[in-house]
Amino acid sequence: MPEKDTFSAENPVRVFLLDDHEVVRRGLHDLLDAEPDITVVGDAGSTEQALARGPALRPHVALLDVRLPDGNGIDVCRELRSRMPELACLMLTSFDDDDALLDAILAGAAGYVLKQIKGSDLVAAVRTVAAGQSMLDPATTARLMSSLRGEGGEPEPENAALASLSPRERDILTLIGEGLTNRQIGRRLYLSEKTVKNNISRLLSKLGVERRVQAAVLATQTGASAPEDQRPGHG
Repeated sequence: MPEKDTFSAENPVRVFLLDDHEVVRRGLHDLLDAEPDITVVGDAGSTEQALARGPALRPHVALLDVRLPDGNGIDVCRELRSRMPELACLMLTSFDDDDALLDAILAGAAGYVLKQIKGSDLVAAVRTVAAGQSMLDPATTARLMSSLRGEGGEPEPENAALASLSPRERDILTLIGEGLTNRQIGRRLYLSEKTVKNNISRLLSKLGVERRVQAAVLATQTGASAPEDQRPGHG
């Protein structure tokens, strides 16, 4: 794999596409493949196909549709990056959705663009994230975090809710905050995926939130963590 700043016609940016609409995939393929320093190495129409094909193709950039019939591109981003930490994921969506943007940030996405974007701007975005730069605006990220935390809310109930978690639930919450999938959490804590899922359901209820991403923000913003030497399998 070439260094991130040495992409050229000889060493092009390798792009993988995920979108459930064939016409969109073809359009993106034609747009990007026409650039001398970009090559589309493969595509997928579902999360299952993306996870099966993506890693073997060794892309530098994955252009991922957020909403898919069998899941979502944000989970694909998280899973692909767990296998390929250097992969830059660029999320593509039809909607200006704060929740999806926050999910993308926590999943480690390098950028988030609307499908209404001009072709030339999308090409520039692919080059930007391939070079290791972020397309996420820090001010927008901060606004979203504040909004989800409920700016101005009293911290006591939040702290009480965190205190109600069992040591295992607190460990799991910390790992959710690090963007790990259920499978990765299970491996880290030597638990089955089903046990992790059950624990997450309980901790969401205790925290009074409905979505995993809200729990992740609580974890990152309140410093919820367990001492690393108390976690099974740390390191």
